[in-house]
Amino acid sequence: MSKILSFILLFAVSITGFTQNFGEFSYMSPKTYTIHEIKVEGSHNVDNNVVIGISGLKVGQKITVPGQQIATAINKLWDGNQFSDVQIFAETVKGTNIVLVIKIVELEKWSGKFKFKPNISKNELDDIEEALGFFKGQRLTPDNLIQVNKKVRGYFIDKGYYKASASCWLKADTLIGDYDIIVKLEKGERFKINAINVEGNEALTDGQIKRQMKDTKEKKWWKLFWRSKFISSNYEKDKNSVIAKYVDMAYRDAEIVMDTIYDFDEKTINIDLKIKEGNKYYIRSINWVGNTQYRDGQLDTVLGIKPGDEYNQASLDTRLYMNPNGSDVSSLYMDNGYLFFQINPVEKQVFNDSVDLEFQIYEGKQARIRTVSVSGNTKTSDHVIIRDLYTQPGDLFSRDAVIRSQRELSQKGYFNPETLGVNPVPNPEDGTVDIEYVVEESPSDQIELSGGFGAGRVVGTLGVSFNNFALRRLFKGPWNPLPAGDGQRLSIRAQSNGYWYQSYNLSFTEPWLGGKKPQSFSFTAYHSVQSTEPIYQRNANGQILRNLNGQAIKTEDRTYMKITGVSVGLGKRLKWPDDYFQMYNEISFQNYNINDYGSVFAFSDGKANNLSYRFSLSRNSLDQPLYTRTGSVTTFSLKTTFPYSWVDGVSNYDGLSDQEKYKWLEYNKIKFTTSWFTPLTKDKKLVANARFGVGLLNPWSKAKGITPFERFYMGGSGLTGFNIDGREIIALRGYDDGVISNSNGDPLIAKYTMELRYPLSLNPSATIYVLGFAEAGNSWQNYKDFNPFKVKRSAGLGVRIYLPMFGLMGLDYGFGFDPVDPDGIGPSSHNADILRQGYHGQFHFTIGMNLGEL
Repeated sequence: MSKILSFILLFAVSITGFTQNFGEFSYMSPKTYTIHEIKVEGSHNVDNNVVIGISGLKVGQKITVPGQQIATAINKLWDGNQFSDVQIFAETVKGTNIVLVIKIVELEKWSGKFKFKPNISKNELDDIEEALGFFKGQRLTPDNLIQVNKKVRGYFIDKGYYKASASCWLKADTLIGDYDIIVKLEKGERFKINAINVEGNEALTDGQIKRQMKDTKEKKWWKLFWRSKFISSNYEKDKNSVIAKYVDMAYRDAEIVMDTIYDFDEKTINIDLKIKEGNKYYIRSINWVGNTQYRDGQLDTVLGIKPGDEYNQASLDTRLYMNPNGSDVSSLYMDNGYLFFQINPVEKQVFNDSVDLEFQIYEGKQARIRTVSVSGNTKTSDHVIIRDLYTQPGDLFSRDAVIRSQRELSQKGYFNPETLGVNPVPNPEDGTVDIEYVVEESPSDQIELSGGFGAGRVVGTLGVSFNNFALRRLFKGPWNPLPAGDGQRLSIRAQSNGYWYQSYNLSFTEPWLGGKKPQSFSFTAYHSVQSTEPIYQRNANGQILRNLNGQAIKTEDRTYMKITGVSVGLGKRLKWPDDYFQMYNEISFQNYNINDYGSVFAFSDGKANNLSYRFSLSRNSLDQPLYTRTGSVTTFSLKTTFPYSWVDGVSNYDGLSDQEKYKWLEYNKIKFTTSWFTPLTKDKKLVANARFGVGLLNPWSKAKGITPFERFYMGGSGLTGFNIDGREIIALRGYDDGVISNSNGDPLIAKYTMELRYPLSLNPSATIYVLGFAEAGNSWQNYKDFNPFKVKRSAGLGVRIYLPMFGLMGLDYGFGFDPVDPDGIGPSSHNADILRQGYHGQFHFTIGMNLGEL
């Protein structure tokens, strides 16, 4: 507005100049002149030709005086924001020729420096400069200085300095001739809130209103985790939150009619809110118009709102458009192909506190998917992505299928789940839709470095896992850097803690065997050796004997256990009961070669064979594998062997040695696990995870007894890192490794876990989240001792850090609350520690995702 007024005044002055110098210039009879020459006065840093060029005037141009051309030229010079004063007048007029003079006063040029009095921090200065967006060499207008004052004051008010003030001026930099901006800042005190006083509220208590004000809190001594400083912008948002709460409760006319902020003392303020709640509104009638596919009654059922209910706008929108559970009117149509469906709720009549609603529906025709494409995949092949989607060309459009397809992409682990996008492009003319899935590749291959400390030893794992491998490209063309993109998984691992344990593992998985159906094929081969340290020959004096090369001579008395195994599995995605179910079948063979290893097994010498079949039925609806927010995974598995005792003709096994009894292992092993994830906040960041697991190991013959293999061991981090005799090591943080179970393992186990998780970073290059946990579990030797409430309890805190090349690393601090049973591994030392130090916690460091299968 100030620029417009200045322009009008300057234009009037210029016209007055014409009139005063040349009386023949008249509005009643304007004349046309040819510009003979254009002169510029007052230019110091701007070239004269540039000034003339900006004005748009040219020598030889015909202009009308008085006329619009001069006004337009002045306006153009103003618009350049380079001058504080602009005038155009005639110097001489000879016949039809005119000489014009452009007189300007240049604006000061900014040196690029702010100078605050007193000084502020570099971070504060950077924030203010970014908010202003000034650049070095910029011409500074009076409006710019007003903007500086406003931004600086607002910045510090938002930091809690409620009475901050700022004033600025320009000061010449004598070295370069430009101008610095000098800012005098008076921050004052950082104000906190003494009290929030509410008046006029009946439907909500004072406390309920204050809880809606998330960022405007009273200063109380017990509120250690809530800041109390007053920030004006947050205060405005919080007032809107209060009104939104009222609207959610059907008080559509609620308003804050007055709010007052005043000093309580030198460092705190009071806030007074006066609320007018108005009437609570109810729905009097509901009418549907335009629906032909579904009857009124069906739509009423899905809507879930009936006459007499409160008129809750938020609930109504959720039931109409986007219910997280999928039961809304929009989903009903759009999951059946009605992509062009529209619904418009209209308040037909409002009488007192009652509202008549009419839902006007445009169904349109059903849309079919014409094309499905993928963009952003720089490594993964298109067909690998598209084959797992639930939206295929020719299908009826379904919003649920699109959402489910996004979940499948998240579950793959190849893409950043935070940036997955879908671009549906409707084609109303032919009733089709093109769907484009936008992905961002994230690293999925890993150098696997897993490890843990347990049983007094450090066990390390080193390997490579290629989670998006392409076997068909192994011998075709150059690698870049590895053959990848077909979704296959190849893993090569080695584990060791020195002489005591060594293990080698190779596994390969093809998720789409044959490429036509979601049937997986997996193959695993492994070999492990557990042994004591070498024993060396000694002379009568106890000295180690050496050969001619000076090498120590080993005896043949070294004890060991060697395990060699291979397994082949087939998995299948099911369509019933729903398509979240999967079935997996596996046949595996293990050979145990034992030499004087009696400290672990019932027999110390001999061989045992484990030929088993495993069946697994699982349902997995997790939204993503790394930081899961919603969904559940439930698994039932049965691992069994042939019942040799039914056909071996032996009725009494007491006369057989353990080696003879367990030459061919027999058992049936049942496990059930379930894990549920529930977001606790609207942004779905704070997540609760509840888990339960139980495992049973049974014999085929009571006379033969339970096999000493395949047993459960509980306690510690669950990451001792090795798998002796097929044992399953189940974590229970806050206790030493394996200390909960019998020294020979237990055939019955149960565990309960509750975790709260919150992410610090969801960047796929470094995902970090913290957690708090409470868990309980126990293992038992027989069914008669089983008691689901007789458990060992613990609680603690932890952090997880995921780095693509190394996997998930974790650190937990657990506190165990109970002594262990006397027949457990190391109970005397554990319980002695409790007697000596009291109950105390311990750290558990792990690298890898597995904390035991329960």
